[in-house]
Order: sequence, then C-alpha cells, then structure tokens
Amino acid sequence: MTMHFENQPAEEILRWAIDSFGDALAFVSSFQDEDMLILDMGARLAPGIRVFTLDTGRLPEETYQMMETVRARYGLRIEAVCPDAAELESMLTTHGPNLFRQSAALRKLCCEIRKVHPLERKLTEFRAGVYGLRREQSAARSNVPKVEERDGRVKVSPVADWTSAQVDEYIRQHDVPRHPLYARNYTSIGCAPCTRAVEPGEQGRSGRWWWEQDATKECGLHVSR
Repeated sequence: MTMHFENQPAEEILRWAIDSFGDALAFVSSFQDEDMLILDMGARLAPGIRVFTLDTGRLPEETYQMMETVRARYGLRIEAVCPDAAELESMLTTHGPNLFRQSAALRKLCCEIRKVHPLERKLTEFRAGVYGLRREQSAARSNVPKVEERDGRVKVSPVADWTSAQVDEYIRQHDVPRHPLYARNYTSIGCAPCTRAVEPGEQGRSGRWWWEQDATKECGLHVSR
C-alpha cells in the first residue's frame, strides 16, 4: 500500500481516502499549518469531512480560537476528544498537575493520559485517519509513509514529503487561517505549559519540552511504542 501512494500528489491521496472511507475517515487536527492545509484541501473535496481534535485540558487559548475560526470559515463541526476523567483524576492526585516537569517518564505519562489514550479511544469510530505529518519535521518522522495500515487502521499523511516552503505557499495561495502563536515565533504548538517560542537558530520542535535533554521531541501519538 505504501509504495503505491509515494508518488501521488496530496490532493489525489486525499480524494482516494475520502472516496474509500467516507464518514469513516477522520481528519485529526491540532490546527497547526500542516493540519490546516489538509483540512482546507479536504473541505474543498468534500464539505462534510469529519474533524476531531484532542482537547487535553491544557491547550493555549489561541488553539480554542482556532477551533472557532475553523467552524466559522469552513462550517465544520469540530469533535472535541477529552481525557478519561478517572484516569486524569488519578494521575493528578498521585503526581500533581505539573508532573511533566519532574521527569521524562512522568511527562510521557501525562501525554499518554491526555493525548494517546483519547486518540486510541476515538479512532475506534473510524477506519482511517488523516494527519499533517511531514518527514522534514523531525528525525523521528523522517520515514513516515504517505499511506500505511497500522493497528488495523489506515493512516494517511498526504503531505509527508512536503517542505516548509510548500506548506507556506499553499497557505498563502488559499488564504488558509493560521494559528495565532506562529506570529510569536512558535513553530510547533502543543499544550500551553509544554510549548514555547523558538530562538533564532533552533530547530522547529525545540520549543516542545525544552527542559528535557532527550532529542526525541514526541508525545507518543505518531511513533512506534
């Protein structure tokens, strides 16, 4: 399946996914540039696409603004997916609200509870998901295929081979809404306490969990565990 799609343009891959899976296809969005361009592209192909986002409970206010922007611009219903209340309560009671500062292991636990488990739960409703992953984003994503079957579900990353310049050009040409934090030198946007603006010369994901020494800046959503 992977090789068949590697030379296909993003729009053709999205058209195939929409035609193949219909309402069983999810656009998984954090409203960053890559997610916004595939959302824009998907909405042009099929106005009724299903979009969901992970509301971790610690998102920046600007991300909630983006949800409203998307609703107004595209007329889409954003399905918000939240952490399991019992899991969250247990974690906060045991480790405190800012456990992610204590160790890499606890940070990953926080990501598991707030992101990974809700995503896994929500994906049971779908046969396929669309993501804005790009190989250029990090070493951990350098080999992400455009289409793959994973855990019995199809994972579609139509802009996997796009460069930052291509993303910027699409957004400019189609006047795609941009997350407000980009204007403040954020290059990768996650939870508010775990994301900061980058300094000149820093790599794109340097603003994520910057206090950790491990170079792998991932939460567990898009890497094999």
